[in-house]
Amino acid sequence: MGLTSLDKIIALQRSPANIRNLCILAHVDHGKTTLADCLVASNGIISSRLAGKLRYLDSREDEQIRGITMKSSAISLQYRHGDQDYLLNLIDSPGHVDFSSEVSTAVRLCDGAIVVVDAVEGVCPQTQAVLRQAWLENIRPCLVINKIDRLIVELKLTSQEAYTHLQKILEQVNAVTGSLFTSKVLEERAEKEKGEEEEEKESETLNGDQVYDWSAGLEKTDDSHLYFSPDQGNVVFASAIDGWGFSIQQFAHIYSQRMGIKADVLLKTLWGDFYLNAKAKKIMKGAQAKGKKQLFVQLVLDNIWSLYDAVVTRRDKEKVEKVVTSLGLKVMARDSRHSDPKVLLSAICSQWLPISHAVLSMACEKLPSPLDMSAERVEKLMSVGARQFDTLPEQTQELKKAFLQCSSKENAPAIIFVSKMFNVDTKALPQNRQRPLTQEEIAQRRELARQRHAERLTADQKAAESHEDLTQSGSAPQEAQPAGHSTAKMEIRTLKDSKPEEEEEHKETFIAFARVYSGVVKRGQRVFVLGPKYDPAQGLSMLPEGPSASQCVPEVPHLSCCSLESLYLLMGRELEDLEEVPAGNVLGIGGLEEYILKSATLSTSPACPPFTPLNFEATPIVRVAIEPKHPSEMPKLVRGMRLLNQADPCAEVLIQETGEHVLVTAGEVHLQRCLDDLRERFAKIEISASKPIIPFRETVVRPPKVDMVNEDLGKQQKVAIIHQVKEQASQGRSSDTLHVDPSGLVTLTTPNRLATVSVRAIPLPKEATDLLESSTELIRTLEQLNMSLREGKSLDVSLRTLEAIAGLKAQLECLLPGRKWRNAVEQIWSFGPRRYGPNILLNNVEGYQRPSLWQCLATVHKAGESGAQTTAIRDFDNSIVSGFQLATLSGPMCEEPLMGVCFSVERWDIQSSALSQHQDSLEEDSISNETSVDSNMERSTKISPPMEGMAAGLSQAKPRPEAASTDCYGPVSGQLIAAMKEACRHAFLVQPQRLMAAMYTCEIMATAEVLGRVYGVIGKREGRVLHEEMKEGTEMFIIKAILPVAESFGFADEIRKRTSGLASPQLVFSHWEVISSDPYWVPTTEEEYLHFGEKADSANQALKYMNAVRRRKGLYVEEKIVEHAEKQRTLSKNK
Repeated sequence: MGLTSLDKIIALQRSPANIRNLCILAHVDHGKTTLADCLVASNGIISSRLAGKLRYLDSREDEQIRGITMKSSAISLQYRHGDQDYLLNLIDSPGHVDFSSEVSTAVRLCDGAIVVVDAVEGVCPQTQAVLRQAWLENIRPCLVINKIDRLIVELKLTSQEAYTHLQKILEQVNAVTGSLFTSKVLEERAEKEKGEEEEEKESETLNGDQVYDWSAGLEKTDDSHLYFSPDQGNVVFASAIDGWGFSIQQFAHIYSQRMGIKADVLLKTLWGDFYLNAKAKKIMKGAQAKGKKQLFVQLVLDNIWSLYDAVVTRRDKEKVEKVVTSLGLKVMARDSRHSDPKVLLSAICSQWLPISHAVLSMACEKLPSPLDMSAERVEKLMSVGARQFDTLPEQTQELKKAFLQCSSKENAPAIIFVSKMFNVDTKALPQNRQRPLTQEEIAQRRELARQRHAERLTADQKAAESHEDLTQSGSAPQEAQPAGHSTAKMEIRTLKDSKPEEEEEHKETFIAFARVYSGVVKRGQRVFVLGPKYDPAQGLSMLPEGPSASQCVPEVPHLSCCSLESLYLLMGRELEDLEEVPAGNVLGIGGLEEYILKSATLSTSPACPPFTPLNFEATPIVRVAIEPKHPSEMPKLVRGMRLLNQADPCAEVLIQETGEHVLVTAGEVHLQRCLDDLRERFAKIEISASKPIIPFRETVVRPPKVDMVNEDLGKQQKVAIIHQVKEQASQGRSSDTLHVDPSGLVTLTTPNRLATVSVRAIPLPKEATDLLESSTELIRTLEQLNMSLREGKSLDVSLRTLEAIAGLKAQLECLLPGRKWRNAVEQIWSFGPRRYGPNILLNNVEGYQRPSLWQCLATVHKAGESGAQTTAIRDFDNSIVSGFQLATLSGPMCEEPLMGVCFSVERWDIQSSALSQHQDSLEEDSISNETSVDSNMERSTKISPPMEGMAAGLSQAKPRPEAASTDCYGPVSGQLIAAMKEACRHAFLVQPQRLMAAMYTCEIMATAEVLGRVYGVIGKREGRVLHEEMKEGTEMFIIKAILPVAESFGFADEIRKRTSGLASPQLVFSHWEVISSDPYWVPTTEEEYLHFGEKADSANQALKYMNAVRRRKGLYVEEKIVEHAEKQRTLSKNK
């Protein structure tokens, strides 16, 4: 990159009005990187001949091999539009669903987006996803309809058919935008109505007549600016591979000069149902009704079609020459003589309608500059979690002005958002890069080389002379040896010296991918790093007045200080050093790997809140356990996984209770990339990865009405099953501690006979389970509120959070109807596992009124019943919850978490001896062991979430070594936890059990001839097709199916193989689904024996999954290795 252009970019960075931060978004293989190549070529960074073939922004080797983008990379381009120079910070993003987290990181840093849509495939699943991401981040999109050459060359459409096809694509894209807009308006409307209702309740009038307004508010709101329309100038028609693209404005300008019609008139009529009346020389409406050609077809498409016809189809040299001369272009002789007609075509098109001009001028005109950031977007970025912008401190609210002004003055606070950390080879850094030598340096080096050569010659001559002398004297061998020995020593020493250098060379450096929202960022500047849980109100109260990051105060939680070691301009594969970066620019920051894990907010002001976390579309679901080939290299693997976790926004790295190192990724391609990175970049060792660990959930269902052959089950059969389970249970445990009721109630007594618990398991309705699954964050907040209330702390809760909690409670009450669930929501004791999962513990113990789970909503708390019994039970309350948490964390079928199960505690008795022991031990504890309890409590707060409940119980249940009596408070609590866990497991086993599998939604685009093969692959892998529809105007079918995650590995490859690459699936995690077959099923009725045979050895899918998980975890698997064996005998006689 030339120095002049770098200086020019630095100069342009100072005028935010002329900066455009944009990203390219699209479905996979719709031509994002090819388009980016064309734009990069316009700045002379790469040759325009290589644009589309080089894929300059795909800098990784595996990206080039696979032909897909896997990470978002940025480049700064300059463009002169009119009389002004613009700086465009362009970010190319991936389209594959596995890397949608990279799209989120790119979208956050931009103000505008270019959405690319394939002219043949139209709107695809990922196109909808990226439009939604752009909408959620409040950034303005522009549309590029790419690959129009495919309509001519592949589909062989006429220009008229192509026009209707393009219209349909525009309608599809606008339909997606429209649906997003409608949902937003309706949400606002609902909120407004809620407010009005409350006002009406407050000021109730005697007038009974009320008129309800049925209009949804959509009529009043203006949405014309949202939609893509060529006459608005936010649509470009292009073929990036052939290097051409145009907007309607260009043709309006050309034809206004030629035809003498005003450019404004042409702009409005070039797209739409208008035609040119040749006789009257007027543009008239109603082309379709009169069977005339639309203006767009006549003046634009016909010209492009005739050019393709002449150059590609017929190769008519005379016509091509005519076209070239009429357009006033210069085509080089080698291009016109080239055997590939596409070379000539791109040579003509790139001069006539250069795509870079069309796209970059649209970006300059239509996309907003950093100064145009909307107040709504700023408020959205600054209000974290459930907090509203109005509830933030005043100093924080004042920062909104700094955002909107985007000022680069000295006194403006610096605010930076880091969206991801990416790794580069240390060799690629500007300070380590080889720079070109000057003429003087070349001359110096030449002189040095000559001197060395002369010295070597003289040394050789002397050596030869001395050798002759030695041979004459006969003492050569003895003296020659030490000389050779010393040279060997020298070689070893140099090798030793070079090793650490090599290691240093291969070191990876992390650079933060960031944007400056306000102020000027300078090299070496000290800033605050704000963690995601940082509270500006708390920070301001704890820090002194007017603090700066140079005098950092370490006591503030979630706040640290760091200095920005180096600033870089991101130029695709290269980095350029910068001294300072003003507001509104995208940059790279070095030296932050110690302070930032994946993303963070940096600021010079402690009043700045952390930005809202990024919206990730894909959830990581594919897990593998990783271990090194050689166990001695374990530390390298741990370090490598830590670096991978930092470098990938979506990957998660965890160490399980079993000690396995687990990597969680978004899909197969993502997993493959992570493993390659570990092997080649981060750990640099040989690793072996297990087969994917597939997550399952365990649940109970209502007793089935029909058996496996759809015959109606009699009542006797149900009772028989319960008795059978009871017998199995009593064989395992002694019957005096365990009792199973025919109705499914399990009563369990602790081994010391001091406590008895009765538990019943009830299946939750599917809707209630889904609600709990989707509101985990809210339940977590509720749990924190209850904990602080129990400890007597007061928490400042925003009104929105309380409304959300009240809404959750109301929804649960609606979803748990009927007599069975009466008052169930009020009696909820806890959620589980980890205190926020999709399972419920109900308190149905008579005469036990504990504080409600929803106590933060109530203004007046109900006082609990007085008396020793209730207070004592309250002390053991935590043990019951801990037992429930443990039971729901690993179920009895294959130690997987439970889902959609409600455990109702119907009886809980504690003998008075346990209570008295408990009281005594408490009194002794308070005297002797106060300090240890405190330390235990501190330790328990740091324990990971799965063990929270247990830790809370165990911190009290720590047995004292100096206690005289063996049966102190500890064993009672511990045995109660174990008893509760066992009771829950037995109650679960009494009910009909099922496994739940994780499901992917799978969208496949395929042609009619391979449709049957696609169905075959889906059917073979236990998937089912939901619906298929034919895409209008094409021969493509869109198949939507669901597929178990367990069966999805190798699915994409198999589909591509079977369909010869004509179909490729997109898999996104969707939901959990109950597997209908019972894993423990055996034939019992006569019909089942007839249908399945005595052994019933047809594959039971649920049993297969269950045994696979049990085998992986090292649990007992019940299977016969030899069945119906016979003695073998040889029929022929031994000779």
